[in-house]
Amino acid sequence: MAASKRTLRTCSNGHQYYKSSDCPSCPICEQERKPDNGFLSLLSAPARRALKHYGITSLQQLSQYSEKEILQFHGMGPASLPKLRTALKENGLSFKD
Repeated sequence: MAASKRTLRTCSNGHQYYKSSDCPSCPICEQERKPDNGFLSLLSAPARRALKHYGITSLQQLSQYSEKEILQFHGMGPASLPKLRTALKENGLSFKD
């Protein structure tokens, strides 16, 4: 199997990084944007971006969606669901049925 060709890129903030995909996100900027606490801090960058894209920034907002709806968001994978379920349960909430 051939290795992916990685190209050196520079983001608008001046960070230089190598990337092998067409994804435009800068990994350094993504790390800087990662919350230190709260349920969003438990998730990968694509999953966080998916929730934020739909305006979901609180567990109360998350509880208005079903698991099936959340999984349909681009960037959201099944590995995120257990973390979200636990965060909801710890706050007396759950996904919509």
